[in-house]
Amino acid sequence: MAVDYTVIVVYLAGMLAMGWWGMRRARSKSDFLVAGRRLGPVMYSGTMAAIVLGGASTIGGVGLGYQYGLSGAWMVFTIGLGLLALSVFFSARIARLKVYTVSEMLDLRYGGRAGVISGVVMWAYTLMLAVTSTIAYATIFDVLFDMNRTLAIVLGGSIVVAYSTLGGMWSITLTDMVQFVVKTIGVLLLLLPIAVVKAGGFGEMKAKLPTGYFDPLGIGGETIFTYVLIYTFGMLIGQDIWQRVFTAGSDKTARWGGTVAGTYCLVYAVAGAVIGTAAKVLYPNLGSPDDAFATIVKDELPIGVRGLVLAAALAAVMSTSSGALIACATVANNDIWSRLRGAARDRDDEGGHDEVRGNRVFILVMGVGVIVTAIALNNVVEALTVAYNLLVGGLLVPILGGLLWKRGTAQGALASVIVGGLAVVGLMAAYGILANEPVYYGLLLSLAAYVTVSLATPPTEAAVLAAWRDRLAGRGTPERASEPVAAHQ
Repeated sequence: MAVDYTVIVVYLAGMLAMGWWGMRRARSKSDFLVAGRRLGPVMYSGTMAAIVLGGASTIGGVGLGYQYGLSGAWMVFTIGLGLLALSVFFSARIARLKVYTVSEMLDLRYGGRAGVISGVVMWAYTLMLAVTSTIAYATIFDVLFDMNRTLAIVLGGSIVVAYSTLGGMWSITLTDMVQFVVKTIGVLLLLLPIAVVKAGGFGEMKAKLPTGYFDPLGIGGETIFTYVLIYTFGMLIGQDIWQRVFTAGSDKTARWGGTVAGTYCLVYAVAGAVIGTAAKVLYPNLGSPDDAFATIVKDELPIGVRGLVLAAALAAVMSTSSGALIACATVANNDIWSRLRGAARDRDDEGGHDEVRGNRVFILVMGVGVIVTAIALNNVVEALTVAYNLLVGGLLVPILGGLLWKRGTAQGALASVIVGGLAVVGLMAAYGILANEPVYYGLLLSLAAYVTVSLATPPTEAAVLAAWRDRLAGRGTPERASEPVAAHQ
């Protein structure tokens, strides 16, 4: 294992070095939170793919393949579909808004009265997303070093908090690009073909497994529909995803770079399901489907390659964890804390050292909170379900309504967030966290509240809508004209 350990240690040291290098580039609020809004298509595509394909997509995707066969690809596949929809239909407009958070977008669209509660809901979502990613370190480090769960979470979480705090989005972008390359090599180019060969090829896999393992809809229509509601729509509105859209250097980069990343996710989905199906042939009686990834890596891969593939799993977890962490800190600082202390909302403070320092402190504080929460929680699936139910049930309707329906009002948006959020929480308590009903009924109630209250209240002021249209068109933005606009590859 010495070679494998060396690969992992070099990889982790490289992540910290990237954080230190990124610190030198983070000289303004825009640099720190959105990488100066000037990423080119190569880096944008790689980092966007890295953040959406986390530990749940890698370890969980292989586990679903182990349990259901090829139809286990649907969870990650719906993530890719959501990213494609976001990139093709909304990303250019979102990027032109030149904001930092989803709640700022709601303030612009509805006139500055919808953001506080939406910020709390989005903060809860990003916090739970970061927690679930951090919990996943325990699985990986247990395979690598037979490490205690708490120590594994502290070690993995501390590395992510360190490089995220040092350089903000620049550090995260650089590390995510490395992580994207490592995941591509480790999972797609190494683990996938080796797993299929070890299982005897597709012919042998079909001979040894029930035919349902090769049915593309075998996981069930209701499950697929729920995945679409939670993950496809979740991709459209999550702060962690939007914050990456804000890094794009141009409309074209946001649209086409995101399309490439979404297509990559579709390929990754199928690869994970195939690896899991191969693992079912090799290890038909594993205690848990989520053990499939670690087991096949540990037992079937040669020395060195095993270390690289485990580094790929670490990369998957770290990219999502760091993206969720900076999103959580950005929302906590810009949408909650700044409002509580009465700070000016639209101040951009280009070159402002205090703004960078303040956001850096928030990442550190939120990071410690994430690590502590991850140690206290055990069930990753439940935590992730709570996060996405809150996000979709509480925020999908007012966000998409604001982008698509000019009759929507601030009162309607506020009612939608409150009704949808409370309904989801109440229904999870009644039906259970993993039930489908909370997101179904919560979303319907949120939509009903939005439409009813919007139609019952005066339309949004013409001046607010005019300012909104100007921002969507890229006019009247708060960014200084002197800000560099050159796209970096």
